[in-house]
Amino acid sequence: MLHRASSAFALTTFFATAALGQQTLPIGADAPNFRLPGVDGREHALSDYAQAKVLVVLFTCNHCPTAQAYEARVAKFHQDYKDKGVALVSISPNDPLAVRLDELGYTDLGDSFEDMKVRAKDHRYTYPYLYDGADQMVSRAYGVLATPHVYVFDAQRKLRYNGRFDDSEVKMVKSHDAINAVEALLAGRDVPVATTRVFGCSTKWSDKREDARKSLEKWDAEPVSLETIDTDGLAKLAKNDTEKLLVVNVWATWCGPCVSELPDFVTMNRMYRKRPFHMVTLSIDEPDKRAEALRILKENKVAMTNYLATTTDKDKVAEALDKDWPGPVPYTLVIAPGGKVLYRKVGAIDSLELKRVIVDQIGRTY
Repeated sequence: MLHRASSAFALTTFFATAALGQQTLPIGADAPNFRLPGVDGREHALSDYAQAKVLVVLFTCNHCPTAQAYEARVAKFHQDYKDKGVALVSISPNDPLAVRLDELGYTDLGDSFEDMKVRAKDHRYTYPYLYDGADQMVSRAYGVLATPHVYVFDAQRKLRYNGRFDDSEVKMVKSHDAINAVEALLAGRDVPVATTRVFGCSTKWSDKREDARKSLEKWDAEPVSLETIDTDGLAKLAKNDTEKLLVVNVWATWCGPCVSELPDFVTMNRMYRKRPFHMVTLSIDEPDKRAEALRILKENKVAMTNYLATTTDKDKVAEALDKDWPGPVPYTLVIAPGGKVLYRKVGAIDSLELKRVIVDQIGRTY
C-alpha cells in the first residue's frame, strides 16, 4: 500500500514552518516517543497504544477558544472510533507560565496541570489528556504549530496525516480532514489529503515567559485612580445601558476579605477587558477614608474603574445599586447589558465560579 502526500502543499507547509524555526513532523516520520503524566493520575507512553490500528495524537489546551470550539467534536470522534481500533491521545504542549493574562480572555482556566484536571473532570473527558508543559520535549519533537494540531499514525506508527481536525472552527464543516485520514487508514487506503494548514492559538513555548513577565510589569505600572459617585450615578451604573457585561465589586478598607480578594479581580480584569466587559469597584468607606482606599487600590494595582460612594447612608447605596443586597461586604454583582442581574455573591468570591459566569456570558469562542 502506498502512503504519500497528495498535494504539493505538504512540502510547502513543511518548508514554510522550517523557515519560521519550527519544523513540524513530516509525513512518513516515526511517531516520537512520549511518557507524560495524565490528568487521570497515570503516566502514559507511546507503547501503551501499541495495539491500536490507528493512533491519533491531538495537541490541544484549556485556554484556546479554537481548542474549546473543537472539544465536543473531539469527544464525539473518540466515542465513534474507540471501538474500531483507533486510539486518541490529547496532549497540552503549553508552558502555563508563558501564557499572558490577556490571552485568557475566552476561558475560565489556564493551562497548568491542575487546571487541566479541572477541565477534564468538568467536561468528562473519556480519553487521555497529558501534560507536556514542564519541558515541552515531546511537543518540540512533534513540531506543534498551534492548538489544536492533529497527527494521525498508521499501525506501524508512521505519520500519515498532519494538520487540522477539520476546516471549520464554528461554521458548517465542509472537509472532515482528520476523520477522512482515519477512515482511509482503517480501510487500507492512502490518506486523501495528508497535510493541511493548522489554525488556532500559537504554541506557548517557554521562551515566551519573558513576554508574559513584561506584560505583568506593564500592567502593574498602569495608573490607579478613585472617583466619587452619588446615588444617581449608582442607579445609572446598575442599569448598565451599555453593550458590555458589568462586574461590580463592593468593598471597604476595614473589610479583610474585601482587600484580600482584590488581586483576583485585578487578574480577571486583565483577562477579560479586551472583550465586551467592564469591571468596577465601589468603596463604601466614609468619605474621609478616601486616601486610605486609594492607597490600598494602588498597592493592589487595581487599574480599573474605581468609585467611592459619596453618601454614608448604606441603605441609599443599596437601593440605588441593588435592592436585593442585604448589606454585608464584600458583595459582587454581574449585570448584563440592559440591567439584568445574572449573579450575586455576598462574601468572598469563588474566583473560578465568577470567571465561569463571565466567560459563559461573553463567549468562549471567536
